[in-house]
Amino acid sequence: MLSLKKIGFAIVLTGFTILIISFGNQKSEGPSMATGIKIGEVTSHSAIVWTRLTKNQERINNGPMPIILYKNDKDGKWSEGEGRADREPKVEFPVGSTIANIDGAVPGEHGEARLLYKLKKSQDWITTKWEAVKPEADFTLQFKIKDLKPAETYEIEVQSRSLKGKEPSCTIKGSFRTASLPETPQPVSFTVVTGTAYPDRDSANFGYKIYPQMLKLHPDFFVHTGDIVYYDRQAKTSALARWHWDQMYSLPSNVEFHRQVASYFIKDDHDTWMNDCYPTMQTRFMGEFTFKQGQEIFLQEAPMGEKTFRTIRWGKDLQIWLPEGRDFRSSNDDPDGPEKTIWGKEQMEWFMSTVKESDATFKVLISPTPIIGPDRGNKNDNHANAGFRYEQQVILKFIASQKNMFIVCGDRHWQYVSKDPATRILEFSCGPASNEHAGGWNPNDREPQHLYLNVIGGFLYVKVNRVADIPEIIFSHFGVTGKLLNEYKIPSQK
Repeated sequence: MLSLKKIGFAIVLTGFTILIISFGNQKSEGPSMATGIKIGEVTSHSAIVWTRLTKNQERINNGPMPIILYKNDKDGKWSEGEGRADREPKVEFPVGSTIANIDGAVPGEHGEARLLYKLKKSQDWITTKWEAVKPEADFTLQFKIKDLKPAETYEIEVQSRSLKGKEPSCTIKGSFRTASLPETPQPVSFTVVTGTAYPDRDSANFGYKIYPQMLKLHPDFFVHTGDIVYYDRQAKTSALARWHWDQMYSLPSNVEFHRQVASYFIKDDHDTWMNDCYPTMQTRFMGEFTFKQGQEIFLQEAPMGEKTFRTIRWGKDLQIWLPEGRDFRSSNDDPDGPEKTIWGKEQMEWFMSTVKESDATFKVLISPTPIIGPDRGNKNDNHANAGFRYEQQVILKFIASQKNMFIVCGDRHWQYVSKDPATRILEFSCGPASNEHAGGWNPNDREPQHLYLNVIGGFLYVKVNRVADIPEIIFSHFGVTGKLLNEYKIPSQK
């Protein structure tokens, strides 16, 4: 039976009724799934379903936060607020608190999980075997399912139980749509976000306003371009890094959205390690937590398989490319030139060859960082900056050789549409997930390449359809409350 508190929550947030009832009926014994499920890497025939078993049914709300102190090398004293200086950090927990009961904590739990899935129009469920979760991977488990039918809606059910249990202790239901075959013209839509910094969430214990707004648009899939969590300030150990994911994905807004929309995740600097990071970067600022650990944790927390760069086809009219921007890059401080790279040689060759092979009407590169910009002059971390200008020109010249190809990017804390003066390529920046996270650019500073500029939170919505059998792609910027702010319709060029 639901408590009065849970009933009230279900009434206020009507879209969450099913999920709360599912948790409310959970048996008292056995693990729960307070961090929900994620459905990733959906193709026309396959998908990955992620889950994590938790000790408690609910997250810790309004708990204390860890205190991070930094050592002054001159006097040996410890103090807060040392920014990103190369100083040794130390983590302290407020009296009476541990990593298990700080704000947003959702301790993991041993147990087993299984996946049930079926076509929406069918009565026949396919059931996987019970599998034990992996404690070394934050008590997570990823189910890789194949032999799905294209352009269909699938219903899923993830169940958990204790290692000695026989009956499920918790159930989460969800759904997703598979991609159409490459020869099939069919409408498709998706949303794109970036910059979900936990301190800048705009609805306290609920999470983010954008998630229910995106659900209203019924997207076929969702892309998070990175900066999913921000490790810099508080992830000085791998355990604290995992806490960032638990904290983020136990938010009700996130749990509800991800159980019914397929997602593709890209990592950037803050959810790999720290601001503007690269593999050979040296600093004491992150304490015990390393770049390599950040790479490993991302693959455990996001259902994306082993490759962090990939391309997905959604029917005849759309193909997307999701590049890796951290694992292969040179030092940001290296001199620019043919050898300096963000993508690396293998990824660049893969990108160009797969784009050339594609016969999709519209091709969209979804980059974790800007390629056109403009960006601030004090930055030197992305293709829009002077430090990576050579590789930027290689990418832009190649894209310009293609028909109907566009760039969507994350990372920047403002929305924009830019047109590169030389190649005429368009880049659409989705902007940050909340107004609280918006900033970094003067809204009155419009550069010649800006077709649209808005320092505001929200998301990008992209839709591909056909009008009188002519393919059309529409890029729409929305605010956090679902208000349409800008729209750009582009018919295909033959």
